[in-house]
Amino acid sequence: MTAGVTAAPIAAAVPAASIGRRRIAFAALVLSTMAAMIWLTARTLAPGGLGVLDIVLIALLAVTSPWTVIGFWNAVIGLLVMRLAENPVAAVLPAIERLRGDEPITASTAILLCTRNEPPDRVLRNLQPLLAGLAEAGVGDRFHLYVLSDTSNPTIAADEERQFGKLEADWRDRIAVTYRRRANNEGYKAGNIADFCARWGDRHDFAVTLDADSVMSASAALRLVRLIASDPKIGILQGLVIGLPSTSAFTRLFQFGMRLGMRAHTIGSAWWQGDCGPYWGHNAVLRLKPFMAHCELSALPGDGPLAGHVLSHDQIEAVLMRRAKYEVRVWPEEDLGFEENPPTLVEFIRRDLRWCQGNMQYLSFLGLPGLHFVSRSQLVFAILMFVNSAAWIAFFAIGVLALAFAEHPGALVNPGPGHALLWTMLAMWFAPPIATAIDVLLHPQLRRSFGGTARFLASVAAALCFNLLLAPIMWLAHTIFLGGLLFGRTIGWSGQKRDDHRVPAALALRWLWPQTVLGWGAIIILAFAQPAALPYVLIIAGGLALAAPFAVVTSRSEFGRLLTRLGLGRLPEEIAPPPILRAIALPALDVAAISSPPEARLTECSKACGP
Repeated sequence: MTAGVTAAPIAAAVPAASIGRRRIAFAALVLSTMAAMIWLTARTLAPGGLGVLDIVLIALLAVTSPWTVIGFWNAVIGLLVMRLAENPVAAVLPAIERLRGDEPITASTAILLCTRNEPPDRVLRNLQPLLAGLAEAGVGDRFHLYVLSDTSNPTIAADEERQFGKLEADWRDRIAVTYRRRANNEGYKAGNIADFCARWGDRHDFAVTLDADSVMSASAALRLVRLIASDPKIGILQGLVIGLPSTSAFTRLFQFGMRLGMRAHTIGSAWWQGDCGPYWGHNAVLRLKPFMAHCELSALPGDGPLAGHVLSHDQIEAVLMRRAKYEVRVWPEEDLGFEENPPTLVEFIRRDLRWCQGNMQYLSFLGLPGLHFVSRSQLVFAILMFVNSAAWIAFFAIGVLALAFAEHPGALVNPGPGHALLWTMLAMWFAPPIATAIDVLLHPQLRRSFGGTARFLASVAAALCFNLLLAPIMWLAHTIFLGGLLFGRTIGWSGQKRDDHRVPAALALRWLWPQTVLGWGAIIILAFAQPAALPYVLIIAGGLALAAPFAVVTSRSEFGRLLTRLGLGRLPEEIAPPPILRAIALPALDVAAISSPPEARLTECSKACGP
């Protein structure tokens, strides 16, 4: 399954006793909370004693609980670290305390830009400031850009050859540039990088990995390279990735919620994962020698939908690197790189289904010998992320039918424990964004960077409502796709639509009719059978019933402009754009500048001048 696993690893230090204690404490918190949730569910469903149906519902909620509970405790721990640690990042990445920031760059680093059917002018827009910054820093001779294309569209391929050929000529005397296009994309992105490793990998010490939509400043790339060079135990160093400012309503609300959730969640998970951190496949730096020796992936055997090349290669590469006794670390700071998120719900679903299939392929790696317990657990959690969706949909559908045939809601649900379970679940769902929101509200300068307290709180509320609508839509999309996998349905790897565009009502209904039918079916059934239960059922049924109009409205440019004018979903980069975003002339920044009220522009000055 992997190549080169017998290569001799470097000597790595035994994990610190404190990390072991952290993991034991975290496991105790998670297991005890899951047990409490299952007990509370049993109390909720026990008015007339537990029957077969009750046990099924308890089992389904138990399947959902690991992902929910882990997210909750990651958020709580992340908030505590952010509030109590003198340096929260150093608390989870101790190596940065040894970093001065002016260490000479002596190692050779490849910059790997993977692209497939993406407009080359957009890729170049994102790359040019990085190259210019490296040249200006006087380290251009230590970096080599490789544009690794898997493009299959002949028109885009011809444009790539012309534009990247010109890039190579323009930068010849400052930074080496190599453009290579494969005739096919065997192995997908992992195969693309494997081809680089076979051709040129032995020429370089490190590799900075970028996707076609990645934006990284030279200062961020240099920080990542300096840190991995300073600690020979680190095999993969992953930077925290945040979303680029956008005028798409869907993207604004989605990535505002992600921006809140990611910091607390990532710091909390890094607190206990330590040297078994994540790798997301881009905006990271790899130590090439062990990566080539231990992380090459061959196709999974068989003919089924989970056979063949691995779609979600990144986490497998992370656990293989850790198995080889190299650390995988995450650097949870928000200035290490950007990415573009899908502009519409339809594009978001397309991307998520590819991840769904890729994560299900992890089943083949669970028995891989030599994996750390934490690494094996991470693969299980990645699988449960999508199994969790099917369990929620089954719980919802069975629960609605059970309510419809009950004499009254109290015959099925004990109100006291039921309300406690509901509010507990909601608190756990939204713990990551709420945790970061608390940290922002307690920092006056951070509040100003998001546009002020009132605007920030309004954005938080909008993002939470957005996610409450989005979650059940995605649950059913995952569930249908998982069902399709059983019958051989697969998804390919194609280019993404990154520009803002409308979703017509007909397209929304074609993609989202199952959500519409299930949502309205549940509402109509309970409106006649148990109307008192409707307010609770709408927490899930509401998002399903409104899926198609939700997709249409959040894709409309008018709605995006309205949100921008109101400052909803506003990111700090819209008020005080960092140089890298100014350099790429991001259109969203122009719209935000026009729409920003005078007090927002004053915020930029206050950030520069201090509180």
